[in-house]
Amino acid sequence: MSSTHSDLKPNRLINEKSPYLLQHAYNPVNWYPWSEEAFQKAKQEDKPIFLSIGYSTCHWCHVMERESFEDEEVAEYLNEHFVSIKVDREERPDVDHIYMTVCQEMTGQGGWPLTILMTPDKKPFFAGTYFPKQRKYGRLGIMDILSQIQEKWHTQRDRIERTGNQITEALQPRFEGAGGDELTDEVLEGAFKRFANTYDSTYGGFGSAPKFPSPHNLGFLLRYWQKTGQDQALSMVENTLESMYLGGLYDHLGFGFARYSVDEMWLIPHFEKMLYDNALLAIAYLETYQATGNPFFGMVARDVFTYILRDMTSREGGFYSAEDADSEGEEGKFYVWRPEEIKQVLGEQTGDIFCKYYGVTEEGNFEHKTSHLNLIETDHHEVAKQFNISEEELADLLEEARHKLFEVRDKRVHPYKDDKILTAWNGLMIAAMAKGARVLGDSRYAESASKAVEFIMTKLRREDGRLLARYREGEAAYPAYLDDYAFLIWGLLELYEADFNMKHVETAVLLTEDLIRLFWDEDNGGFFFYGSDSEQLIARPKEIYDGAIPSGNAVATLNLLRLARLTGNQEYEKLAERQFKAFAGNVKAYPPGFTHTLMALQFAMYGSQEIVIAGDPEASDTQEMLQTVRAAFLPNAVLVLNPTGKEEDVKKMFPFTEGKTSKDGKATVYVCQNYACQAPITEVNRLSELLER
Repeated sequence: MSSTHSDLKPNRLINEKSPYLLQHAYNPVNWYPWSEEAFQKAKQEDKPIFLSIGYSTCHWCHVMERESFEDEEVAEYLNEHFVSIKVDREERPDVDHIYMTVCQEMTGQGGWPLTILMTPDKKPFFAGTYFPKQRKYGRLGIMDILSQIQEKWHTQRDRIERTGNQITEALQPRFEGAGGDELTDEVLEGAFKRFANTYDSTYGGFGSAPKFPSPHNLGFLLRYWQKTGQDQALSMVENTLESMYLGGLYDHLGFGFARYSVDEMWLIPHFEKMLYDNALLAIAYLETYQATGNPFFGMVARDVFTYILRDMTSREGGFYSAEDADSEGEEGKFYVWRPEEIKQVLGEQTGDIFCKYYGVTEEGNFEHKTSHLNLIETDHHEVAKQFNISEEELADLLEEARHKLFEVRDKRVHPYKDDKILTAWNGLMIAAMAKGARVLGDSRYAESASKAVEFIMTKLRREDGRLLARYREGEAAYPAYLDDYAFLIWGLLELYEADFNMKHVETAVLLTEDLIRLFWDEDNGGFFFYGSDSEQLIARPKEIYDGAIPSGNAVATLNLLRLARLTGNQEYEKLAERQFKAFAGNVKAYPPGFTHTLMALQFAMYGSQEIVIAGDPEASDTQEMLQTVRAAFLPNAVLVLNPTGKEEDVKKMFPFTEGKTSKDGKATVYVCQNYACQAPITEVNRLSELLER
């Protein structure tokens, strides 16, 4: 990313809103955004298309830009022989899904930056990821590739076109789910066993380095533990969440989690911070707090929200996308310390204690003898003993030191912030904040979630009501994808249970109807990734595998089940059943890859609970009943408040609340499971007993 543009002429990307595209606006490459204009030019001039896909906080995207796209020789060659297109994968996940699948099929691996060569009619014939300018370490250089392709374009055109046609024809079947029989307990047990086999009992997490947080796996294991009493499932979750916090994946000064860890100990992260990771991790910590009652897990979630509200929330209420790993051209530079820097701020004695506590040494644990703060080797009791102070004094001293160092760090050059607002990722953070408001009893989080919903519903919709995917600098664009709908609906359902505003459920139903109309595959079941009213690409993918985030299909399935329970609309339940059947073959083949689908299956199989609390919302007994329900880990429950005097309104929305009213002016709780209701409860200790059972 060039720091000075004064002597450079911008290319067409200068007119875009995407931070990633704008980072390339002063490259000498004559970039086009994904547009009809680019494809027309390629057809008219009979040139292949060079497609490059990445995102603004991607480290290797920056490297490839510096080495190749800012290089005059590469630019000249591209401009003469190709039409070059840049795509932000976070704005156009539809384009990214298709060509990433091509790359994985052709090369056995994928990643960003994604490099694709294709015909003017979008048919790919070459795929790869990062390429240096010239060949090195056995990796082809971009100049070699371009010159070979350019020659073959003129001498072996038939072969290229044949390849493009074959790849394109093979693509659509790749996106169709493998249907199958009913999913049973066996698939849940199979997933648990796979996790138990790959579990790292020393450092938590699964498999070896690099380690990704994948919080939905932990959500599945919590539910498995609750149903089966299998303690190993719970201890895997607790140990993993503790280890992620103790390591450097967590930012001990400013809070929030990084993208992934490059080592098995969670010590050195890839330093970028993504909105979706922080949302999903907050949910995992909150649920584990409910399941165990251990306040440590609640504290971590609270700190994540502190980071989001401080650094990642726009004035208008939407949540920003990401923070880069690099600052001043170096990965992690913003986050790391040397002992002398810390002592300069804190003084010799306190600096000594802080360095000992957070593993900051002269040798360092990162590049250039710097250290990334962590608590992997730390024993609070031992450090207090070593420096001859009480454990309370040590805690106070560290907190004061943390504030001072945070202020000093804040004056450093910050990593780049991607300030676009994505509907999908906002949906995840709305869900997390709403859950945080309930579990931690902090209304600020519900207010923040509400504000984000209002922002999306006013700024990210077309006049005809169609949801849009991305907002930046006053412009909303791109018809929303499956993830946008599914994650936002999830957020709305969580938010209803935080503030009991029925408008959230009305909106969720409205969006669900749109989702079915625009995305549902009538022939084979399942939701397509982009709508029938969107740009039709060379294939129409269905995303079912849970990667860094759960798949839109999995989230939609659980939403449908929850909405069926709340509204009594059995059509939603039938669609959810078709979802399970449509993808049963995939899930059975590798259960750990589909944990959010398995959470939906747990909801369907274990029998959900419907809990109605009737009474005066302001009264202390109603509040006490609410707190009791919210403190419990009830992943398969839906909760409705039936306020005195508003029963008729509630019944219209949630027919199953009929007759479930307050008894003798007291807060009254009705708990129904598997279509059978317990006797109404008016004493809080009886409610606690029932929920524990």
